[in-house]
Amino acid sequence: MSSLPSLIGLTKDQLYTAVADVGEKPFRAKQLWHWVYCHGAKEFDAMQNVSKVLSEAMKERYTLQRPGKTLHQISSDGTQKWLLKFTDGNEAETVFIPEGERGTLCISSQVGCTLTCSFCHTGTQPLVRNLTAAEIIAQVMVARDTLGDWPSGDKKMVSNIVFMGMGEPLLNMDNVIEAIHIMLDADGLAFSSRRVTVSTSGVVPMIYELGKTVKVNLAISLHAVRDDLRDVLVPINKRYPIAELLEACRQYPRATNARRIMFEYVMLKGINDSNADAQELARLLQGIPAKVNLIPFNPWPGSHYECSDWDRIEQFSDRMFDAGISAPVRRPRGRDILAACGQLKSESQKQRKSQLVQITEPGNIAA
Repeated sequence: MSSLPSLIGLTKDQLYTAVADVGEKPFRAKQLWHWVYCHGAKEFDAMQNVSKVLSEAMKERYTLQRPGKTLHQISSDGTQKWLLKFTDGNEAETVFIPEGERGTLCISSQVGCTLTCSFCHTGTQPLVRNLTAAEIIAQVMVARDTLGDWPSGDKKMVSNIVFMGMGEPLLNMDNVIEAIHIMLDADGLAFSSRRVTVSTSGVVPMIYELGKTVKVNLAISLHAVRDDLRDVLVPINKRYPIAELLEACRQYPRATNARRIMFEYVMLKGINDSNADAQELARLLQGIPAKVNLIPFNPWPGSHYECSDWDRIEQFSDRMFDAGISAPVRRPRGRDILAACGQLKSESQKQRKSQLVQITEPGNIAA
């Protein structure tokens, strides 16, 4: 891989600066932006209306290369998973879930994770580092390359983006926000804000910040209705308990009946799946524009949880609907290639503990 920085992931202001540095006029930056994000150009020479002088100057300073693909798997249900290798050798996973002619891309925000949720495969891999905005956006580029999704238009195969891959997005806030701005730019990737969702395990201060900064959907990885249980399943709950988390959801400015907050709830046999749990969940969510996504637990090597019986999941769902809260059951996708919810984990070599990134903001959360 080239040691040059990538043009992918630069903000518009940074791109204007890059163009000015080689003595070109600002409109040239718009041309580059268009070729990168509307046509998915992989070579500067492919940019037909860009002058040769600018093309050569950019080639000397930047690259358009994507991450390497260590692995590309296709599930029996059409789900695709990429294990992407970045320039420093670290890896992260990206998953595309097709729905007819369109689909959802599940992207990662970190290599590994610091939150150690006990039911999640990613949580068994220590956090190595945050992904850059360029590495986040590159996941979209790789998926579109593979799917033949260029040039972009109104009918994109990758129609939705969810930050539900490896890592906690709100502990990599700056890079996630930069990437979202590129995703939403009307002259670039041009995703609707209604089609971009950020999922969090409950980093409460950053939920407020997210709501003030970008107009995207919010998803909450909840999974329990009692603090004592959630402390085990989602340990960040010890820092930000359920009451504080739900108050942040009530104040999230993008939450309306038309754009409800999605509460993700993994169904664990004998752990969180009783009728009493369903009734308490419905009570907790009163007053919040909410939708509950019930997720049958997806097993992974070494996990000690079991998926709730299907009848129990359906009864749980019925209780929620009876209480006036939509609670569909998510159909497992990509289980055979470990691409389903909670199964993602990079197989790259783990860094020594002294090399692991220590996340210390907000609230002094550490790996």
